[in-house]
Amino acid sequence: MLRFDDAPKRPTNLSLNAKVLDAARDLGLNLSQTVDELLAAEVRRRYWERWNEENRAAIDAYNDRIAREGLPLARYRSFAKGR
Repeated sequence: MLRFDDAPKRPTNLSLNAKVLDAARDLGLNLSQTVDELLAAEVRRRYWERWNEENRAAIDAYNDRIAREGLPLARYRSFAKGR
């Protein structure tokens, strides 16, 4: 799992749209915090997108197996019986 909490901060330079930057400052946004949160969310999204692409064959094989054979322990399920 990707975890970014408790990591040290590192200074960096960004080039941002001047009008957006001015509007963000006018609204009192904390630019570092906002960019950090949005970048972390995008990194997580792309990480899992890549993970799904790289594991697509295994996921498809598993889903095909479940479709053919059913869930391995389905006979022990006490809920959803009779469906």
